[in-house]
Amino acid sequence: MKLLVRVLACVFASALPFTQGIAQSWPSGPIKLVAPTAPGGGVDTLARAIAAQVQNSLGVPVVVDNKPGGSSVIGTEFVARAAPDGNTLLMGYSVLATNKFLVQKLPYDLEADLIPVSYVGYIPLMLVAAPSLPANTVQELVALSKANPGKYQYASGGAGSSSHLSGEMLKSLAGADLAHIPYKGDAPALNDVLAGHVPMMFVTLTSALPHVKAGKLKALATTGDRRAALAPELPTMIEAGVPGFETKAWYMILAPKKTPRDVLEKLNAAINAAIADPSVQKLTAQGVTFIGGTMPQAETFLNSEIKRWGQVITAAGIKAD
Repeated sequence: MKLLVRVLACVFASALPFTQGIAQSWPSGPIKLVAPTAPGGGVDTLARAIAAQVQNSLGVPVVVDNKPGGSSVIGTEFVARAAPDGNTLLMGYSVLATNKFLVQKLPYDLEADLIPVSYVGYIPLMLVAAPSLPANTVQELVALSKANPGKYQYASGGAGSSSHLSGEMLKSLAGADLAHIPYKGDAPALNDVLAGHVPMMFVTLTSALPHVKAGKLKALATTGDRRAALAPELPTMIEAGVPGFETKAWYMILAPKKTPRDVLEKLNAAINAAIADPSVQKLTAQGVTFIGGTMPQAETFLNSEIKRWGQVITAAGIKAD
């Protein structure tokens, strides 16, 4: 036993100079920020805006590397398996929390392999309906659905999507009796709501707002924890009478789990400074609410999302497409 203790002590002691060396010399070269989506989308746009400012702050190149596929699984696994030296980061988003319950045999363990560095921010969703729907508030919608069980449907971008999970949350928290109509993406789902083929759906604020302003859709509420800056006249779902209803498309930067703490703290500070920069803040015009904050706050948020969506997905028996 004493021999084992001495061996372990030697291993631990030999590892200290390595991690301390990384922390003291970092950053010494390019940093890769992996966006696990195709170029051009919201995740990619936000990653590039932040990368440019972190690069200015740290004085080394910060390159966005798009690795789409598998509902972000390919890019996430790449970062989870990367060296924990602060040079490979993940631009994660909401699907991280739901993949735990929807993807069989994930090739990584979210909590064991990755650590949140900064909760960047979010875009709320909006509950929209075709003008023909005989309900103008969330409470009227819930009452209408209960009075007509199974008659009214909501569209979504597919099983497990934010729009689907939001609909299931409405059913769970408010007792709404609605049927789910899945599509292969939010765009075709929204097109059918616009055409009146499906009466309602949850969709990102930026996708819905132009149609609301044009009178092609009516907006009932937004889904954040506060009113949306782009639509301050709309109540949140909580204000509209559904306690506990909060859902959003969120964004978070993560690193390999064993990255030295000093490096993580430097990254956290650089990311917080980046999202406060006017060049990044201009994305508020596209509906982004920036958060920032400490690493423990980011981890607390991620854990709460995992717990909440695990309960919703399990209760509803949701399976991925």
